[in-house]
Amino acid sequence: MTPLPRGGYERHQNAYIHGLIRYGAAEPSVDPMKRNRRISAVAVLTLAALVTGTGAGFAATTTPSATPVTTHAFDTAPATATAPTRSFQGTLPAPTGPYAAGEDVIHLTDASRPDPWVPSSGPRQLTVTMVYPAVPGTGTPAPYMTLAEAAGIIQRRNMPASSGVTPESLSSVTTHAFDGARPQRGKYPLVVLSPASENPRMMLTSLATDLASHGYVVALVGHTYEDSGETLANGQTPPCAICDDPTRIDFDAEAVSRARDVSFVIDQLTHGNTAWPLAHLIDKHEIGMAGHSLGGAAAADTMIADPRVRAGVNMDGTFHPVPMPGQIDRPFLMLGIADSHTPGSGDGIVWDRAWAALGGYKKWLTVTGADHFSFSDGDLLQEQAGFPTAPLSPERGMAITREYVTAFFDQTLKGIHSPLLDGPSPNNPEVLFQP
Repeated sequence: MTPLPRGGYERHQNAYIHGLIRYGAAEPSVDPMKRNRRISAVAVLTLAALVTGTGAGFAATTTPSATPVTTHAFDTAPATATAPTRSFQGTLPAPTGPYAAGEDVIHLTDASRPDPWVPSSGPRQLTVTMVYPAVPGTGTPAPYMTLAEAAGIIQRRNMPASSGVTPESLSSVTTHAFDGARPQRGKYPLVVLSPASENPRMMLTSLATDLASHGYVVALVGHTYEDSGETLANGQTPPCAICDDPTRIDFDAEAVSRARDVSFVIDQLTHGNTAWPLAHLIDKHEIGMAGHSLGGAAAADTMIADPRVRAGVNMDGTFHPVPMPGQIDRPFLMLGIADSHTPGSGDGIVWDRAWAALGGYKKWLTVTGADHFSFSDGDLLQEQAGFPTAPLSPERGMAITREYVTAFFDQTLKGIHSPLLDGPSPNNPEVLFQP
C-alpha cells in the first residue's frame, strides 16, 4: 500500500507527492523491490490531500522520475494570515443499491495479545464501524467521524484555517449512512475493509455504504496507533505511534499484525453474536476482505492466515510480503493505477510475482488516469476542499472502485456471475484487464 500508507512513496525527505502523483514515476534505476519497500516506508494520510496533497512528511521535493512530478498549488502557496477562508462541506456519493446503509460503531478488546505498537497500553483495542443493509427512511444521519478523530487529522497535517477544514466540517461530511437504522431481514456476506497506512478507517466509508446497499455487512476496521487517531471505548483518541519514523517498523510485520486484527474481528462477529447486536445478519460462511494500500497487503496476509476469508481485494497496495505459490488458492482481485501497476513496470513487478503465486480465480485490473487516492474517499474530499486531483475525476474513480469490488464479491461470495469481470467494458474504458 504505497501512496496512502506509509508504504508507497519515497522516504521521509523525498516523499512522493501523492494527490496527483502516480506510482510508477519513481527512480527507475533503483531495484523495484527495494524502491517499493521505501514506498512502504513513507505513509501518506489520505486526508493530507485536503491540505497539501503531498505524501508522508509533506516533503514535496523533486525526485528523479520517468515522468514529471506534479505538486499541488497548495504545496507551494501556504496559507497566510490574510488568506481568505473557504467553506468546506464534504459529501460522499450516495449508495447505488436497493438498500439503505445502517451504521453502528463497536469497540473490541483482544485480551490475547498486547498492543503491538504500544505494549504499555495493555491489550489490543480496536474500533470498528459496522455498516449493514437497512430499511430506507429509518435511523438518523451518521457522522463521518468523531470530533476528536477529525481534530487528529487536522492536527497531524497542520491544516491551515484558510482551508475551511475544521473538526466540525470534517466530522459532518455526509456519509449516507444512518445510525440506528432498522436492518433488512436476512443473512448477508461479511466484507472486512482495511484502510491505507496512516489513514483512519473512515477513508473507505463510501465503499462500505455502497457494499451494504447491495446486500453486504461491512466491518471497517480501525488499526489503533497506526493512523491519526481512532476513538476508543474509553473516549480517548490516541495519535499514531508509528507514523513519524518510517524506518521504525517492518511493513511486512504491520501487514501481518493487521491480519491478526481482522481475524480477531471475524472471531468476535461470528462466535456467539455478542460483540454486535446485529451479528445475526452475518452469513459466517461467506466472508471477504478488501483493503487499500497497506490494507490491500493485509487482505492477502489475512487470506494466507485465515481460511475463513474466501475472497480478497488489494486496491493499489504493495504486497507485504509477496505471497508464495500455494498460499492463496481462493479468489483474489488486484485493482490498481495504470501508471505503476501494469505488468513489468513500477510496483507491477511486485504484482507480477503475486499474480504468478495466486492459485484461485483471479483478476488484475488497472485504472487509467487514477492516483492512489482514487480508490478511497481521499480524492473526492480533496476536490470538494478545492484542491487539484488526478486526471481521472474523483467521482469516476469512486464509481469504478465500487462497481468492480461489488461485482467481484457478488461473483465470489454470492455466486452471481458478473459480465463486468469477463473483459473490457465500453462503459468503463478506463479499466484495463491485465496481464
